[in-house]
Amino acid sequence: MNTQTEITTLSFEDALKALEDVVRRLESGEAPLDESIELYARGDALRAHCQARLNAAQARIEAIVTDRDGAPTGTRPFDDVTP
Repeated sequence: MNTQTEITTLSFEDALKALEDVVRRLESGEAPLDESIELYARGDALRAHCQARLNAAQARIEAIVTDRDGAPTGTRPFDDVTP
């Protein structure tokens, strides 16, 4: 399984943990240059995967719409700013 395929199978939480590990390794300064480049590429792919998972989750979230008395009347997309 290649790295990109492996990343796409990760849950958001697992991808975030892996990204934190990459950042920690890069910040330590202990990785040789070639490994640092590979880590950076993996980190970028993990970041993109996490962002895609967040975008998908936000698209599924709906806000409850209420009437003047506070009674629920339906739902609307979370990012719809119309009252």
